[in-house]
Amino acid sequence: MTQSQHYIPPLNFGMVEENLYRSGQPNDLNFPFLEKLGLKTVVYLAPEEPSQRFLNFIEDQEATLHHIGHPSSSTHLPSTWDPVSEEVVLAALAHILNPASYPLIIMCNLGRHRTGTVIGCLRKLQKWNLTSIFEEYRRYAGPKVKVLNEQFVELFDTDLVGVTGAKPAWL
Repeated sequence: MTQSQHYIPPLNFGMVEENLYRSGQPNDLNFPFLEKLGLKTVVYLAPEEPSQRFLNFIEDQEATLHHIGHPSSSTHLPSTWDPVSEEVVLAALAHILNPASYPLIIMCNLGRHRTGTVIGCLRKLQKWNLTSIFEEYRRYAGPKVKVLNEQFVELFDTDLVGVTGAKPAWL
């Protein structure tokens, strides 16, 4: 008798566009689900190191991890309370806008604030209106909405994003 396989998505998992996903950091229960996505790239935005089990999973999947915004990339030690920086958003968007990186998932600890801010800036680049961008951000942030993140997205200058060469079909 075969035991049925359960596919449990990570916290705050969502499909952003075709082959582009978002979530919080997964645990062992989420690995079978993520394996089905055939991920090629993981953009990890949390200041902390990902768990060793997750690093092993990424290696087993032969995916590439881009840890953006970790302490070694900055002069001060970031905390989970620090707002995401323009530098981090631009680095994340560079990966997101490269079709060769797909399928790709972008994540932070809980998939709320850092991930939500990057996705909000992506939506602005896609010319979504601010009401729709904030509605999506709030759906994932729940009662923990950070007005500073919404303000960051509102003031984000999309002209800073260099879109050159191949780009995703949805942009």
